[in-house]
Amino acid sequence: MRKVSKIEPISPSLPTRKKVAAYARVSMETERLNHSLSAQVSYYSNLIQSNPEWEYAGVYADNAVTGTKSSSREEFQRMLEDCEAGKIDIILTKSISRFARNTVDLLETVRHLKELGIEVRFEKEHINSLSGDGEVMLTLLASFAQEEVRSLSENVKWGTRKRFEQGIPNGRFLIYGYRWEGDHLVVEPEEAKIVRLIYDNFLKGLSAEATEKQLEEMGVKSMKGIHFHNSSIRAILKNITYTGNLLFQKEYTLDPISKKTRKNHGELPQYFVENTHEAIIPMETYQAVQAEIARRRELGALANWSINTSCFTSKIKCGLCGASFVRNTRKNRAKTSQLGERYTFYGCGTNKRKGEHCSSGTIREDVLKEECAKALGLPEFDEETFSERVEKITIPTTGTMLFEFTDGSSLEHHWSRNAKKESWTAERRKAVSEYRRSRETGWKCYHAFTHFIKCGRCGANYRCQTHKRVDGTVVRSWYCSSPTAVGCSKVGIREDTLKALIADVIGLPEFDEELFNQQLAYATVPADNQIVFHFRDGHEASRTFVQKRQMPRQTEERKKHMSEVMKANWRERHAEND
Repeated sequence: MRKVSKIEPISPSLPTRKKVAAYARVSMETERLNHSLSAQVSYYSNLIQSNPEWEYAGVYADNAVTGTKSSSREEFQRMLEDCEAGKIDIILTKSISRFARNTVDLLETVRHLKELGIEVRFEKEHINSLSGDGEVMLTLLASFAQEEVRSLSENVKWGTRKRFEQGIPNGRFLIYGYRWEGDHLVVEPEEAKIVRLIYDNFLKGLSAEATEKQLEEMGVKSMKGIHFHNSSIRAILKNITYTGNLLFQKEYTLDPISKKTRKNHGELPQYFVENTHEAIIPMETYQAVQAEIARRRELGALANWSINTSCFTSKIKCGLCGASFVRNTRKNRAKTSQLGERYTFYGCGTNKRKGEHCSSGTIREDVLKEECAKALGLPEFDEETFSERVEKITIPTTGTMLFEFTDGSSLEHHWSRNAKKESWTAERRKAVSEYRRSRETGWKCYHAFTHFIKCGRCGANYRCQTHKRVDGTVVRSWYCSSPTAVGCSKVGIREDTLKALIADVIGLPEFDEELFNQQLAYATVPADNQIVFHFRDGHEASRTFVQKRQMPRQTEERKKHMSEVMKANWRERHAEND
């Protein structure tokens, strides 16, 4: 029996239309070039929409934007974002120079689009980025375009310098206090008053920040109608244009591709043109301001009267990190101390920065003055004498100060910490001792050695950690409180070992807390298994210690069990030998 099957005709599927976009750019904003940009946009719009195989994806156009930096072209960046989103398959552009004049940017962009499967067609050069020789031709022609930029830049620079030689400025720059009328600068009276106020304030000793606050209170705005920042005030103080003269080529461009600028410190000639316009500030006033700027830069923080400075400001340097010591105020927690409710001390400025730490110690201001007086050979500290004779003080470690004098000489001076001397009276010692005995447990408890042990590496206090053994006995050990990142050793010392060492160094058969408080001021741990005791009379004593790990005590049941196990093992071995 015959079997007949009907074969239906296959209807051809319509090819998927390519999503096509175009990119156009002009580098200068003129009427002629604006017309050129409009013509490019119109041309590409008609070209894409007239092709039935293409789907119109838009035209991206940058006006008055350089081609050497792709990051500064908003429309170009928007086009790349649409490419990554899958909205574009083909990009049309007039030439390589319109797409990019930077060879590196061009190749990186084209390669990135190639990875996405997106084709770039350059009409003038007849190059397809997806073709086999497309990248080779792009590299050669892009290099030519980049060199064209360099050549054009050199021609522009040559013309600009020729105008400078004739005393002609390079364009009409904006400057607060003046307006352009034709080719001449004309004084704007109201803004000129503000410029004179800025100069007068600075010569009176006010900082740029103080003037900024004053202008804000007066409601004065910048040329852009925004807040008058202190950076703008400093720029006005350094601008010689306010003297009625012009200085050309104060800055120069390093490279036409990167467009990085640098201040001209003699690398290129400068051109000073006198009496080009009406002056707002006399030349004598301008020169006085520049001299004051240099003087304040030399003095640093001491030049600003609004900052709470002293004779030690910027003179004390850390010997570990090189930062300046800064002034700090702390509440005095010792109620019986003679220092008052608050006291002042100096510490490394690195510890003021977030996430940074310096292991250098601190020194109280009264101790600092006392030691400076000793180093200078004075009966008491005198600020004027100190400022005249001392150039710098370097503190390499706690207890050592290196003096550098203005006459070129130097001196190494040593001092000892006496932080407890003023506050650790007999009444205070007794009260604290009673308090310790009444609170032997709890995380807030005080012990006999609280604030007694100092780390010899970072200067931090040792803190107590409590461990409970299997048999229930409590063991206290003391460790450096600095974070692990500081690099201090985490080898601690047990409290029973510490008591034995103190008894030995004092000459007692066993530890006595009262005699301990009377004779010892503090202790330092300079290295593992070494401790140095500092007595109140000034002498020191060093001891080494070795701590053996104590295993938990064996219970009677445990001892009996282990004995039976050992006997069984012995019988088993002898039975095998027999």
